[in-house]
Amino acid sequence: MKLTASYAANPVEELPLLFQRILQNTIRDHYRRQKIRSLWTTLFSAFTPHDHDSNQEDFDILETLPIKQVSNDPDAQLERTQLLNLIEKAMEILPPRQREAFVLRYWEEMSLAETAEIMKCSEGSVKTHCSRAVHTLATILKEKGVKL
Repeated sequence: MKLTASYAANPVEELPLLFQRILQNTIRDHYRRQKIRSLWTTLFSAFTPHDHDSNQEDFDILETLPIKQVSNDPDAQLERTQLLNLIEKAMEILPPRQREAFVLRYWEEMSLAETAEIMKCSEGSVKTHCSRAVHTLATILKEKGVKL
C-alpha cells in the first residue's frame, strides 16, 4: 500500500528496490515500537529530577531510560504482562488529552511537532500533557505496589 500510494509514478524498474526499502523500514519501525512499549512499563517517577531548579515540564523521562531486553523467562513474561495490564487500566483514568499525548509520543513514537499537529496544540502543551500523564501514571502504579 505504501509503495503504490507514494511511488506509483516511478518507473517499474525502481519498484522492487523501493519495495525492499519500505519493507525494511516497516520492520525496523515494528521493533522500535516494541522497545518503546517495554520501555514505558518502568515506573517513571523514580527517575524524575528531584531538584526544584530544573523545569520539570521540559524533562522527558522516556528519553533518559535505558532500553531493557525482553526476557524469554516465563516468570518475567508473566510479570511484564501483569504490569502492562496495570498500566492499561491506569491509562483509562487519565484525562483524554493526557492519554492522547502519552500514546502518540511514547506508544506511536511521534515527535513533539507531529503530536502537536495531530492534537492541534503547541509543542509546549504536548510536553505538559505528557509530563502530567507520566506523573499520574507513576502515582497510580506506586499505589498498586509497583516498584523498581
